[in-house]
Amino acid sequence: MKSGPAQGFGYRGASACAAAGISYRQLDYWARTGLVEPTVRGATGHGSLRLYSFKDILVLKIVKRLLDTGVSLQNIRSAVTHLRDRGVEDLARITLMSDGVSIYECTSSEEIFDLLQGGQGVFGIAIGKVWNEVEGSLSILQAESISDGAILASNGSDELAARRRLRGA
Repeated sequence: MKSGPAQGFGYRGASACAAAGISYRQLDYWARTGLVEPTVRGATGHGSLRLYSFKDILVLKIVKRLLDTGVSLQNIRSAVTHLRDRGVEDLARITLMSDGVSIYECTSSEEIFDLLQGGQGVFGIAIGKVWNEVEGSLSILQAESISDGAILASNGSDELAARRRLRGA
């Protein structure tokens, strides 16, 4: 079973964008419109920093994939609401299938086969694979401790992150 990155950490907007493969403009728009809001820390005013959880970033990357395949924003909003209600462990076992209009959740190869046989599935997104991609991206990006705000760089050779830690920034 997948565990995701350690609990107690959040990721700033730049790290979330890099891991999800989206622009900061998209991230900001999706947060302001409630499509994918940060669950660790939301914006509290001009200049405040949002913090995104691993699950938030996973959902951001899924939204990006669905948009890239032509699924409507209305259907994506519905799927995101459903994904938010799922436990993070449940997500790794799901494959989202779509015909470009509707989105179907499949948890077994039999469900995928039935959907394809019925002519409803055109493409699929295996969330477990997206999970691995996000986990790999975040392993080299900065995280922030939720308890004390310390910046943690997963890659120990990041000179800029080391300087920030020494400065306490």
